Amino acid sequence: MGDPAGPRRPYRNVARWIEKTGIDLLNMRREEAEAIFRRIGITFAVYGEGGDPERLIPFDMIPRIFSAAEWRRVSAGVKQRARALNAFLYDIYHRGEIMRAGIIPEHLVYRNEAFLPEMIGVEPPGRVYSHIVGVDIVRTDAEDFLVLEDNCRTPSGVSYMLENREIMMRMFPDLFSRAKVEPVDTYPDELKKSLAEVAPPACKGDPCIALLTPGPFNSAYYEHSYLADLMGIELVEPGDLFVDEGKVWMRTTRGPQQVDVIYRRIDDDYIDPLAFRPDSMLGVQGLFNAYRAGNVTLCSAPGAGIADDKAIYIFVPDMVRFYLGEEPILKNVQTWRCALQDDCAHVLDNLKDLVVKEVHGSGGYGMLVGPKATKEERKAYAERIKADPDNFIAQPTLNLSTSPTMGDEGLSGRHVDFRPYCLVGAETRLVPGGLTRVALKKGSLVVNSSQGGGVKDTWVLSE
Repeated sequence: MGDPAGPRRPYRNVARWIEKTGIDLLNMRREEAEAIFRRIGITFAVYGEGGDPERLIPFDMIPRIFSAAEWRRVSAGVKQRARALNAFLYDIYHRGEIMRAGIIPEHLVYRNEAFLPEMIGVEPPGRVYSHIVGVDIVRTDAEDFLVLEDNCRTPSGVSYMLENREIMMRMFPDLFSRAKVEPVDTYPDELKKSLAEVAPPACKGDPCIALLTPGPFNSAYYEHSYLADLMGIELVEPGDLFVDEGKVWMRTTRGPQQVDVIYRRIDDDYIDPLAFRPDSMLGVQGLFNAYRAGNVTLCSAPGAGIADDKAIYIFVPDMVRFYLGEEPILKNVQTWRCALQDDCAHVLDNLKDLVVKEVHGSGGYGMLVGPKATKEERKAYAERIKADPDNFIAQPTLNLSTSPTMGDEGLSGRHVDFRPYCLVGAETRLVPGGLTRVALKKGSLVVNSSQGGGVKDTWVLSE
């Protein structure tokens, strides 16, 4: 919560509240909160490990807190990054000026598996490709916020941001009555507004917006249904949609209704078996052609995932300078590309001190945390790097900030990261909050829920 002299200023009210409430009561309330989460179905799925794949993400009762001044900086940096990433996506599918300028090597873009040649020349409404940008941020000291990675396709977890706050307000209303905490419950309205702003130009009046889900067996289905309900839009599965005369229609009890904007939670490869994977059972035939014709907007745009690539991430500060003419507000973590001979040699010589990731990896899988790995694990990973160096990047093992976290024996510091959700339409919006993920295992740096992490409510204090 701060230095040994006491908690940092934003945490002082919470520190007094913890002392007054007592650890035993907080632990009891934590169990009540988890029971509520399970009762309303907030779980995620982990497959391939045996047993029941449906798991509850542990909820920690102690909030992560940002002061108003800290939030101003984070908010400005996230919005700046979202604008630069969208400018990059428009550029690579059109003139490719950033490659012509020699800033990003062409092969990193055009040979990237997430680059879709079918998107070349397509003009998405407002030139927006990534409508929800999740930026994973860590703190290493009192001053610096660093970006670990960007999520430009369909960053998940926002339902936890909303539910964590609802649970905290329900269980501890007295705490909120004393603290001036900015609300996050405007997120669904802001998301719907952003989606409406990117409706096709031919759309007249209020657009018909639908959320496209793979269905109830998807690990994030709860979030899909939850967001659709909060926004007051239709939740549809692929079988609910069809394409006729280049337009997308939704089957309803009153007959077909044209759909203008689709917030899709299905990966590029599966959205249309006529355009991409022919074996896809999750797609809508003709959907991509309807999109290319400008008759429907897909959020996010196909091909936006290249901006998620960890090899591309290295160049985001350069994108800010190139497209916006500004200096980056948020810095990247120092990163070595194993595709470069000198970088690869450095990584192999220093594996015990580094975190190594696959460039297309996610969810904490496929990574090596050098200081926590055994000698045999590091040796085996080194062979993987040597076999395909282009597939790996490495970063230093950061001294991540910790946040006070509940345990069976009381409070202790656990490493955290933070994911705000930036909405991009005609305007760029950011609700004051986000998803704080916490590494519940002592000493662990991996916060992903699939790897044993939990979540916290995130507070942004008013002035």
